[in-house]
Amino acid sequence: MHLRVKLCRILRKVVHISPPRHPQSKPGRRCCLPNTTTILGFILAGLSIRFWTPANPPPSPLPAHYEDASRVIVVHDDQATTTFTPQSQIVHSMVERGLSALWNTPTPVLGWRTLISADDVVGLRIHSSTGKTSGSRPEVVAALIESLLASGHPAHKIIVWDRQLSSLRTAGYLSLRDRFGVRIAGARETGYDSDAYYESSIIGTLVWGDHEFGEKGEGIGRRSFVTRLLTEEITKIINVTPLLNHNRAGVYGNLVGLALASVDNTLRFKPDPGRLAIAVPEIIALPQIGDRIILNVVDALIAQYQGEVQARLQDSSVLNELRFSADPVALDVLSIAELEKQRDLKGIETVEENRSLYENATLLQLGISDHNSIQIEFIQ
Repeated sequence: MHLRVKLCRILRKVVHISPPRHPQSKPGRRCCLPNTTTILGFILAGLSIRFWTPANPPPSPLPAHYEDASRVIVVHDDQATTTFTPQSQIVHSMVERGLSALWNTPTPVLGWRTLISADDVVGLRIHSSTGKTSGSRPEVVAALIESLLASGHPAHKIIVWDRQLSSLRTAGYLSLRDRFGVRIAGARETGYDSDAYYESSIIGTLVWGDHEFGEKGEGIGRRSFVTRLLTEEITKIINVTPLLNHNRAGVYGNLVGLALASVDNTLRFKPDPGRLAIAVPEIIALPQIGDRIILNVVDALIAQYQGEVQARLQDSSVLNELRFSADPVALDVLSIAELEKQRDLKGIETVEENRSLYENATLLQLGISDHNSIQIEFIQ
């Protein structure tokens, strides 16, 4: 893989091109990092390269500043939490300020109307398996829903979703359905699309709920199928992720969280950092996923720097921050740096970063992984 990455970088320098966000990809086909044969083929073919065009472009041009995907807005408020409990009114104000600053608008309404149309189904992808104290907090999601509703977007076209409905229920998200009239959905319960998948040579051990579970034959277990939530319903994705450590990816953030929630047959990637580094960016680059992301929000009210799959407030620090960006990669690398900082303050041994995952994401034009290229703006 390292040779492929180096050749890709050399190719870009030689031909002086900056490719669009995703390479050519068709639904149901694997989108992968280029190999050496592909790169040499580009050169020999006179750089006759075709790129995939987003199927769902914004309904109107985005504000010029929003095209700078490496821009990150950090909103801080000392009163955002009390004894690890988010304060709803303050969180709501933080969300409004963060979105307005990101879109450079007096209120978020114009930004929402620029990014989505009345026909769009907006899916807020959250992390719920660690509960409402260490996962994406319902107060943050509620504030985003309120902002969407204030812009005139209908409640029945808003879906709060994660991999499994059971974890959403446990984390208290059914209350948002009752409060706002939005839908709460699990990717597994909704089912997976036979025509949209990520394919890899790694054969997975299929479990109940996977699309091919119980099937036999050649090639079974090589594909991870995309949830029908994304192929049949959701047209725009909002990532809402906690500041939570991941032992093999650094952070359970925008890339890892969305990739593993969007497809089945993921157990084959989870144990190995190298497999994650390749699979996660390629899954996000699928047209049914990557080009539907319009906003990423990091719930950094509380940073959990150890524990991963378990809620551990004893291994957490209160930051009272929310972070906003169009760039999922930039937010993730900043989250990894923040978690490392918190471990250093506690005298905890450094965790090796999975840099390849985020560098590969940059190669696929998913975002910026270089800290020096990320513009951070702090708002009190």
